[in-house]
Amino acid sequence: MTSPIDGPAPEETPTRTKRRGFAIDTTPLRVPAYRRLFGGITVTMLGQQMTLVAVPYQVYAITGSSLLVGVTSVVALVPLVVFGLLGGAIADAMDRRRLMLITSIGAAVTSALLAVQAGLGMRSLAVLWVLTALVSAFSAVNQPTRSAAIPAIVGAELVPAANALAMTVRQIGVIAGPLLAGVLIGQGELFLTYVVDAVGFAVAVLLVRGLPPLPVAGAAAKLRLGAAVRGVGEGFTFLRTQPVLLMTFVVDIIAMLFAWPQAVFPQLAATEFSGDANSLGWLYAGISLGSLVMGLTSGWVSRVDRQGAVVLGAIAVWGVAIIGFGFAGSLWFAVLCLAVAGAGDMVSAVLRSSMLQLAAPDDMRGRMQGVFIVVVAGGPRLGDLRAGALASAFGVSVAMWTGGVVIVVAMAVVAVAVPSFWLFRASRAARTT
Repeated sequence: MTSPIDGPAPEETPTRTKRRGFAIDTTPLRVPAYRRLFGGITVTMLGQQMTLVAVPYQVYAITGSSLLVGVTSVVALVPLVVFGLLGGAIADAMDRRRLMLITSIGAAVTSALLAVQAGLGMRSLAVLWVLTALVSAFSAVNQPTRSAAIPAIVGAELVPAANALAMTVRQIGVIAGPLLAGVLIGQGELFLTYVVDAVGFAVAVLLVRGLPPLPVAGAAAKLRLGAAVRGVGEGFTFLRTQPVLLMTFVVDIIAMLFAWPQAVFPQLAATEFSGDANSLGWLYAGISLGSLVMGLTSGWVSRVDRQGAVVLGAIAVWGVAIIGFGFAGSLWFAVLCLAVAGAGDMVSAVLRSSMLQLAAPDDMRGRMQGVFIVVVAGGPRLGDLRAGALASAFGVSVAMWTGGVVIVVAMAVVAVAVPSFWLFRASRAARTT
């Protein structure tokens, strides 16, 4: 079992308080190194979400084309996929503190350049696309590196609680970032929107500098930076031999492919809920609101031992909630169903990430987290394609409830077909890492 880095003396190592409440478990914040890592997540998440709003806005302001706004999403997705995989391999080949420093500096500089081009009033789509691709690439390397470092920093017992804290603050950013960006953009302050992102990464650099070295056990013998591509292949070879790890990706792809609902929000807002001018905003906020509430009450999640079984249950809850969403006849019930779905997704995400961190050896954690980032980013986009096509052909209700049914059935099949996933226990995995 790994032990916390830069924490108290061994006899004072933080352990989870034996409580039964639902409040989010803050025990990992007792570890100084994790406080720095968590602080970096906190200061960057708001700005990142603001940039995700500012870039499409600026592309549309320049071109007047929704198609080119969509192309911009692809421009961001391609480096996210490529560098998410390569970044995971690199994170298994070098000191993770150093890699987090490099990528945070790169993201800060790139965000500053976005602010400069906005401040100068540039109207170059090419410049925007290049900077967007760079931001995506730095983020794709930084995120799996940061996640792969968590077990070494807090110890195996506190991994689920540490993930819950990180994912909860991300949900706050997902909700607050677009709102603040909308206010600033509405006041003509596109420049300041990007500045917030640049400043956040600059602060993150200072926090990461205070971390201890985070070397990877066995990395020097197994990987070199020049062999990153081969490292990606080794990661997939390893993944094929690990059914539990493989299924953490499979079940999420199933959930996102068959029930990601965002593609139908504009149609619902314009038809079913056209009487409410704020319906579109509420629909987009629904999943994040549920995720945030679950994050704030996730104390029980961090104590789960049967993680595989709870993941399957949480995804089944997601599927049932989407079935309800498909039959929703009012805005409030639709948002409630989305919130329930978001709560289920939050539980699934926290535990799946923890399973990856606990069941994978240290010199594979970066690559596993890289695949995790790619799946999390790509699944909803495939889901949008499916939902949009079915909604156009058969209506929103059919697109949603059929997907929900598929998910519930699929989780039952996984439980029977892959018993190692259903029976996975965090306590056993921790003893073997």
